[in-house]
Amino acid sequence: DSLGRFYAHEMAEDGTAFVNAPVADGELPTSRCMIFVTPDGERSMNTYLGISSEISEVDVLDDASVEALVARVTGRHGRLDILHCNVGLGKSGPSDTTSAADWRRISDANLTSLHVASQAAIPTMRTQGAGVITITSSIAGIRYPGFPHLAYSATKAAASHFATALAVELAPDNIRVNSIVAGLIDTPRIGVTLAKSYGDRDEAQMRAARDASCPMGRMGSAWDIAEAALFLASDRAGYITGTSLVVDGGLSATVRQPAAV
Repeated sequence: DSLGRFYAHEMAEDGTAFVNAPVADGELPTSRCMIFVTPDGERSMNTYLGISSEISEVDVLDDASVEALVARVTGRHGRLDILHCNVGLGKSGPSDTTSAADWRRISDANLTSLHVASQAAIPTMRTQGAGVITITSSIAGIRYPGFPHLAYSATKAAASHFATALAVELAPDNIRVNSIVAGLIDTPRIGVTLAKSYGDRDEAQMRAARDASCPMGRMGSAWDIAEAALFLASDRAGYITGTSLVVDGGLSATVRQPAAV
């Protein structure tokens, strides 16, 4: 029910073999192999759009675990074309209620995992002469999200810059790196986020408040983010690297209006 599931669906429809999660049968017209790094580990995808797959759990903070996954993928498929890092952990509330342990846990999940995963994938991509790394970031990293979320905001800002800096480093190797800056997205798990952000109002009221805050009058869907990931991973984006693609329905372009007197 998370964004990772929607990414997998879009990539499968595009003929992409994937791991993460699922390792697809390599007999595809445009056979590519993709790793999804996601903390929730989709469990229901034994078959997807006619593609056989397997679930592979990996600790995204453990170098050896991620390297072993890359080795298994390349051993089975012969290459690794796309690494998509889709990790997001946060804690709402005033910054003085975020302990040092909370900060380290969120930083490890949202930032250290990117380094571990990319370092495992880069050697293979260099050897084969091409590759794509995409990273899910958030508008919380480029503007105040409307409620205290400091550790999440800071690490998502860092995630976007991580992608930019790595893109310049890897450009001579024909490895592209970009981030997707997601706005307010309506996923099946949004109820938990709403309760933390908006307090005691019922879910319909909370959804309405989020919809109203978006210039387009609605939250985005997980499909919007998945389509962005698919585009950045495709040859259509072959000259795009070091870019943060904002997918937020114009929310980050707005200025908060003062309360009426």
